[in-house]
Formats: sequence, C-alpha cells, structure tokens
Amino acid sequence: MWTVHGDGYRIKPGQVVSPGERLAWVPTIGIGMQHVVAMFGATFLVPLITGFPPSTTLLFSGIGTLLFLLITGNRVPSYLGSSFAFLAPIAAAQGQHGPAGALGGVVMAGATLFLIGLIVQAVGHAWISRLMPPMVTGAIVALIGLNLAPSAWNNVEQAPVTAFATLLAIVLCTVLFRGLIGRLSILLGVVVGYAVAALRGEVDTAAIGEAAWVGAPEFLLPDFHWNVAGLFLPVVLVLVAENIGHVKSVAQMTDSSSEALDPYIGRTLMSDGLATTLAGAGGGSGTTTYAENIGVMAGTKVYSTAAYWVAGLTAIGLAFLPKFGAAIQTVPVGVLGGAATVLYGMIGVLGFRIWVEHRVDFSNPINLTTGAVALIVGIANYTWVVGDLAFEGIALGTAAALVLYHGMHGINRVTGAVASEGDHLQVGGSTHPAPELATPDWNDPGPSPR
Repeated sequence: MWTVHGDGYRIKPGQVVSPGERLAWVPTIGIGMQHVVAMFGATFLVPLITGFPPSTTLLFSGIGTLLFLLITGNRVPSYLGSSFAFLAPIAAAQGQHGPAGALGGVVMAGATLFLIGLIVQAVGHAWISRLMPPMVTGAIVALIGLNLAPSAWNNVEQAPVTAFATLLAIVLCTVLFRGLIGRLSILLGVVVGYAVAALRGEVDTAAIGEAAWVGAPEFLLPDFHWNVAGLFLPVVLVLVAENIGHVKSVAQMTDSSSEALDPYIGRTLMSDGLATTLAGAGGGSGTTTYAENIGVMAGTKVYSTAAYWVAGLTAIGLAFLPKFGAAIQTVPVGVLGGAATVLYGMIGVLGFRIWVEHRVDFSNPINLTTGAVALIVGIANYTWVVGDLAFEGIALGTAAALVLYHGMHGINRVTGAVASEGDHLQVGGSTHPAPELATPDWNDPGPSPR
C-alpha cells in the first residue's frame, strides 16, 4: 500500500515522506507511537472534563482515525481526537438532560457534518475554496494553534521545572541526533520529562495499581432531545474550519500543488462526521482532525498514512488496557505543558506559512484587517455567551475571518474605497520586487519553499 522512502531510515535534507510512502516499519511504528503521545493529553482532557469514560473516547478516536483513512483512500494523513469545541454544549446539555442527552447532541452534530460532506462530494469543492481562500484559511489555522497557548501555559506554570526539562529535551533531541532518534524528539522529550517529574515526586501511581490489566471500555447510549440541537449545530462550523484547515495544511507541508487534496475535502468532512456520530452513539467525545498531530508531522517531515494506521490501531488496543489508561492519566501537567509549547506553536506558524507561500498581500487593508481581527479574537479567546452556550475564540475568530474578508470585499466592490493591488503603494514605489496578489486563491500555489 505504501512505497518505501529511500532506504527506509533516513530522510535527506529538503525531502519529506509523503502520504503514499513510509519508512521501514520500525521507525514507522515509532512515529505512530509519537502521534499517540501527541494526541493523548488533549484527547483524554475532554472526557475528564465532561465526565465521559476516557477509555471509550480513546477507542472511538482510534476507530474514527481508521475510518478516516479508509474513506479518504489513505491520501490525507490525520488523527481524529477529542474536539474542545464540544465542551460548552456538552456541559449545557448535561444540565438539561444528563450525559445521555449530551451524547444525543454529539450525534446530531456528527450527522450534520456528514451531510455537509455529502453535499461537497456531490456538487464539488470549488465553492469551499472561494469561501475559504488562503487569507481566511491561514488565519484559521494560525488562530487554532495560538488559541491553545494559554492551555500550554496553564500546564507549564503548575510545574515549570518539569515543563522546561521536557521542552529542553525536545529541542536538544531535534538538533543533537540524526535519523530515527531525532525524528522522535517529542516522544523522547515526554519520556525525559516524565522521568524528571518522577524524581521530583510529581507522579502519583496509585491508580495504576488499582486498575485491571484487561477490560472493555464503558459504553453509554445517547438520548435525543431536539431542544439541544441549537447548542451543538454551531460546533459544526468549527469542525468544518478545522477539517479544511487540516487538509490545506497537509497539502502545503507536503509541497504538493495547493489544490491537490481539495477533491478529498468532501470525504474528510464525511469521515469526521461519521466518526463523531459513532463516538456519540457509544459514549465517546466528538472528534476532529487533530492540530497536535500537524505539529508532529511538521517536526518529523513524515506525512505517511502508515504511521496513522499504527496510531489508530494502538489507540484501539490501549482502550482495552485499563491499567495503561490509568498510567497515561498519571502523566504530569508539566510534561504536557512542555510538549504543548512546541506543538501548539508549530500549528500557529503553519498558518503564517500558508500566507507566505500563497503571497497574501498584507498591504491590502482588507487582508490586513481580516488577519488582525481574527488573530486577536482567537488568541485572546473572545467569548460570546448566548443563554447556556458560549462561543469562544476559535469559533468567533473563524466567523470573524469569514465575515470580514467576504463582507469587506463585497462592500468594496460597490464603493471602490480600497484601491486595486499596487495602487495604494504608489508613494515611494512598490515595496515588492514582484507584486503580491491582493486576493490570492488556492489555484495560485505561490513560490516553492525549496
């Protein structure tokens, strides 16, 4: 199913392992395990907050990942983990109808996302590119990563020494070692951080001894109440934005044509919708394409879907090992904070890379205003409370990017207040040797980064 990249062990400078390639199985398994480590903290956090069984969420994240790979034909590398966008509506729905009612809302959101994917697959994906050009998509990808910065800091400040040791280990492994060891810098950094935390007495292993070795996850059935639909359907907008941002980011990182993966957008939306529906039907948290794993791919330069098959199968297997699940929950917050500092920052920078490589013109005040407002709303985590539902930074930042970009362009077509490209730079001449595009789209791939 995959061709072996080079000798299977080394990646030459300037090269990447594409989705249709893989390294030898030993390093592939290692990188797949690194993906598991990257998603664990966030994937477990959602059920811990909402009260859903963590092992059940882990099981459905693994199943959802495998479904995603199957439906997309192994073309789009992604891990489907717990989505933070579900936290507020789940809390509100639980207050009205308990956990079963909240799960019913998760199923509704997943079914809606699946239907959107069907529509995209039926009528084409061109309207998605017009709706979310590089200016908008870059802003969304960047704010998703930067919005998570306070979460990283909250963990770091609780155990700064451990967090610093974890971060330092990741940095040093990246630049001190070649080959497999260097590619597994995040996993090794977590191991080093865990050891430091253990020496400092920050690890409580009591729960590990009490847990069984083998056991099935706990399943819960949903209960449907139409009055919670309004709480969950807005989450779909966030999931669509995260999904499309992921597809665009992967296309950009693999140095392929920027629209190469667009024909799979319908499938990726359908996959995410189906995974969320199944999770809600069995007691798990809603899923999304995981930003944490984008950071792993950016750091390793390995985009092989083979590594994600390893990650998905590993997650399913670990869901039936309660003792291991208990061990994972003992990972100290300082370790998670150190690793998140690297991963979340990489996500934010990938958004900026989309802007750079698509030559987004920030001398155009429409682009400048769109990016400025969306990023501040996302980073500061602006919140809009409507009844029991709170729309936070990622949702509001995404909406701001869409409304401002298209709204300002629509008004400007009538007023002509913002000059066409280059005209507003006439004083002193153009600042660019080659004028950038005022309104680039995904059909303009921009210059090659190589």
